[in-house]
Amino acid sequence: MKRLLAGLASTLLVAGCAVSTQQEVNLGAGYSAQINAQLPIIQDPAANLYLTALGDSIAHLADTRNLTWHFYLVDDTTINAFALPGGFIYVNRGLIAHATRLDELAGAMGHEIGHVTERHTVKTMKKQQGAEVGIVGLCVVLGSCDNPLAANAINVGTSAVFAKFSREDEAQADSDGVANVIRAGISPEGMVDLFRVLLNARQTAPSTVDAWFASHPMEEDRIAHVQALIATYDPAVLKGLTTNTPAYDAFRKHVMSLPHVARPDGK
Repeated sequence: MKRLLAGLASTLLVAGCAVSTQQEVNLGAGYSAQINAQLPIIQDPAANLYLTALGDSIAHLADTRNLTWHFYLVDDTTINAFALPGGFIYVNRGLIAHATRLDELAGAMGHEIGHVTERHTVKTMKKQQGAEVGIVGLCVVLGSCDNPLAANAINVGTSAVFAKFSREDEAQADSDGVANVIRAGISPEGMVDLFRVLLNARQTAPSTVDAWFASHPMEEDRIAHVQALIATYDPAVLKGLTTNTPAYDAFRKHVMSLPHVARPDGK
């Protein structure tokens, strides 16, 4: 797995701006396989079916590259969600516990989908590119990576995939998130309400949102930014959008009732 990830990460870095969609998917698939071998992924057919249906209803209207999207439910009580390049989205059980309405969860997913469609991880990797990575990229291509520089490629690639996105990237993902959920017929107000839940949790139970704030820089001005975006849409259109459904309530109740899953790595 390390050799695979080293090859994917460094080859993408060396490729510069010529990163194909297939390369991006391969990178995401490599990291997803590693993550799924370490995190407690909930394998419940009903919960996975609902999460995938919701995710697909947003993603397939947001991206024109015909990606095959993958949505995973993580048995973690902290409030978090994250995306890997190529269409791999992870949602924590803790986020669903705090997202009391459909539009709140959809807003978070629409935001993560925005990171994928804007290719923010690839852009971050380019920023982290250095001379050492270029050398490693050549050795990967030649099949001679048995040297210390290979570890550098893994570190650079991994840190880029899980980097804290810039405020500009977060703002762009917020903008995309608003547009994404509206296209899917879901109210964007859930994004605003979820942000308020997160900010409140940072004051009252900071340990539950440490992971979110570690990768999603967020302050009160982001709420104002999203509200300003929403205000640009026709109020009549917004009024007709879905905020919640009985199916979401049933899904959330079901997820909360599921037994906890042991981590595959035993940690």
